[in-house]
Amino acid sequence: MEPEWRTFTSDEKETRSRVGAPLSFSVHDRGLTTVISRIGKDAYGRNIPLDTKLQMLRLNKWQTRSSLHSSEDRNLSIAMTELDRLSDKLHIPASIKERAAVIYRRALKEGLVRGRSILTMVTASLYAAIRVTRTPMTLNEIARVSTIDKKDISRSYRLLIRELGLHMPVQRAQLNVPKIASKVEAGEETQRKAIEILGEADRLKITVGKDPMGLAAAALYLACVMNGENRTQKVLAEAADVTKVTIRNRYTELKRVLDLDRFKPERG
Repeated sequence: MEPEWRTFTSDEKETRSRVGAPLSFSVHDRGLTTVISRIGKDAYGRNIPLDTKLQMLRLNKWQTRSSLHSSEDRNLSIAMTELDRLSDKLHIPASIKERAAVIYRRALKEGLVRGRSILTMVTASLYAAIRVTRTPMTLNEIARVSTIDKKDISRSYRLLIRELGLHMPVQRAQLNVPKIASKVEAGEETQRKAIEILGEADRLKITVGKDPMGLAAAALYLACVMNGENRTQKVLAEAADVTKVTIRNRYTELKRVLDLDRFKPERG
């Protein structure tokens, strides 16, 4: 785990470095596979003799077989390939992808994947990682790019929480405001006001049990109305991936309970 060389000055330490990619849980063998080239040329661009080329092909074949010799390795190979596909489609950061891989590896070690769809468990693990990191992304967004039904993902997600003892933080509606605002091109002042409205709603405990995305969209719609920005409930509903009825109900509740005069700008 340590460098195989020694350095005696800071200059020497800066000029020397380890080679190779770092270990990654999102790769089925954690990135420890030896890659054998099939180009047929050496480092100087010269053609490799036929006997050496055939030997490299045999080594490559046995390298592939040895890296997937167990059922667990084959399972991880399929799972991490699907995780890569989902992460690319959803533009998931590498840190969340790594966390999803760790959750799936735990589920595989506990025997939760046995008898269940690998793709479903991978998707559920990714959703669990998104919830743990409070990333503003809904289950509907994940289901749209996945080949798995939304109900199956939810069922597997609840299984992971129950069996692995995962503790999910409370989702805050304020985190969803910038995402929705960027889609509808709302101004900075409107975003700030929507976050203040949600903060006051949290203080009055009227956000308990409500969908964070719907609350964020309703607060942003209310802020748009107060700031004179022309945004319809339909546009905000599409941006937040919720129904117009949800926004209308949350908007009516916020308008009824909150003292909106305190959010109006002071006139000098």
